[in-house]
Amino acid sequence: MTEPGRAFEDGVPGWLRNVERSRNTVRQRLVADQVAALVGGADALRVLDVGCGQGTQALALARRGHAVTGLDPSEELLERFAGDAEAAGVDVRLVRGPGEKAAELAPGPFDLVLCHGVLMYLDDPAPLLDALSAVAAPDARLSLLVRNGLAPAMRPGLRGESGAALEAFDRPDYTTRLGLAARMHTPSELDALLVPAGWRPLRWYGVRVFSDHRADPGPSELDDLVAAEAEAGARDPYRQVAALLHVQYRRPDRTIDR
Repeated sequence: MTEPGRAFEDGVPGWLRNVERSRNTVRQRLVADQVAALVGGADALRVLDVGCGQGTQALALARRGHAVTGLDPSEELLERFAGDAEAAGVDVRLVRGPGEKAAELAPGPFDLVLCHGVLMYLDDPAPLLDALSAVAAPDARLSLLVRNGLAPAMRPGLRGESGAALEAFDRPDYTTRLGLAARMHTPSELDALLVPAGWRPLRWYGVRVFSDHRADPGPSELDDLVAAEAEAGARDPYRQVAALLHVQYRRPDRTIDR
């Protein structure tokens, strides 16, 4: 892991090659439904997607009428996001830069902050989480997608890499399929960083319980796979062994609570 945002930028070509794979499709469909549940019936939220990449989740929110800002260090991914937004006929604001500079580049305030697949590439997540807190409005909601640190040996074990699985039980670091150094997180670790900043845990889901190690299913099977993943990701013990965790928070408006 190097400077913030640098590690994933090195893996952008590989990410784009895999973006249409079923494992990414499953991830995006599950997370979209979980974000929709977090938003509920709220109208016209101000949304910041930090590390927005090609913008799958941000575009879904923009289509529903929310005011979306995307922040990402990758010019290539932002260009793809801009093209897809234009094709979809939605307006989004795109800003290039690292999430740690969110308060400078996209000060908000924002009612909903997304940060998906970013914390895993940082040696220390605290500066980024501080930046997310700084741009969040009172009563904001926060959506984090991280690699699951509750069951680090599952991924190599399911791939038949027994030696790697033995080494992984007590290690938070791992190497991604793109060959990038990364690390895992648990809900309690995130709580320890976010609760002192006023965030309150809402819920967390497992993402990709059944699909992380398997071949792409046929189109007729994909809907059933997503449905099974959604059920598993919302209940124990299944969610505890998912590839990813989707952890959600809300920061109560203290001006209302008084």
